[in-house]
Amino acid sequence: MPHRTALATGTLFALAAGLMWGLVFVAPLLLPQYPAAWLSFGRYFAFGLIALPLAWLDRRRIRGLARADWIDALKLSLIGNLLYYLLLAAAIQRAGGPLPTMIIGTLPVVIALASNRRNAARDGRLPWARLAPSLALIAAGIALVNHAELAQLRADTDLGRYAVGALLAVGAVACWTWYPIRNADWLRAHPDRSPTTWATAQGLATLPLAAAGALGFWAFSAANGSTFALPFGPTPLRFVALMLAIGLFASWLGTLCWNEASQRLPTMLSGQLIVFETLSALAYAFVLRGQWPAPGTLAGIALLVAGVAWALRARPTPLAAEAHAG
Repeated sequence: MPHRTALATGTLFALAAGLMWGLVFVAPLLLPQYPAAWLSFGRYFAFGLIALPLAWLDRRRIRGLARADWIDALKLSLIGNLLYYLLLAAAIQRAGGPLPTMIIGTLPVVIALASNRRNAARDGRLPWARLAPSLALIAAGIALVNHAELAQLRADTDLGRYAVGALLAVGAVACWTWYPIRNADWLRAHPDRSPTTWATAQGLATLPLAAAGALGFWAFSAANGSTFALPFGPTPLRFVALMLAIGLFASWLGTLCWNEASQRLPTMLSGQLIVFETLSALAYAFVLRGQWPAPGTLAGIALLVAGVAWALRARPTPLAAEAHAG
């Protein structure tokens, strides 16, 4: 596939993934009475159930996965799915939508910095001078939006709650720095495998993890005399509908689109395109708030978009060519 075609197609897939992943920031705001752990287990139990019929339709390619592939899928599901969303949902419930969203928004910078050196042999290396402008624009955008959000929170008396939410969001960043790098490793090492099959495999791997976690949480809640009405809570129809919606769109379809992008783009570039998730989540959060973003937030969003546009212009240099030039 020509490089420009791969770049354009991969970018569109990353955009689609970001639009769907932004939905996961909505559920904790619409279901504030629900424990973050239950939202995480519910989302991924729904993902696993949705993967079952998809796996049957794709059973020939699913059977082709080796034991090592399933171990990788389990690791990715545990850290990049369950633990990540548990931390993220807890952060959003404590600090609201925009602040954790913007902490998660550091992912493009963190992943680009981590992968530019780690994956240089496979993807080529982007000289820091060419990487710096896009990262600087994205970092400045994050700082502007965070400044606007923190200014809004100064009048709140429960700053400790926001601090805990921020720390939980930092933990989510660590999980999702690891996930796309390791997921891209598998996809780039298996170019003959279908990204659809790998998305379904992760759903299958997630199902027993989510089921075990849900049973453990249920037993823990019962032992501690929790009054929360498990399994469906105080608004069962809304809970089930949201879990199925984000299980299908954010988990399976979002993972599929991200897999497609990861097979076409260097990890350093695809990492920066996670900013699409940040922009989508911000838009959804402000729609739920029913208010227009502050001027500082809008300026920050403009810088984020400019950073993405700059990142798409950069071309990594293969190490062989770099050595020859030296």
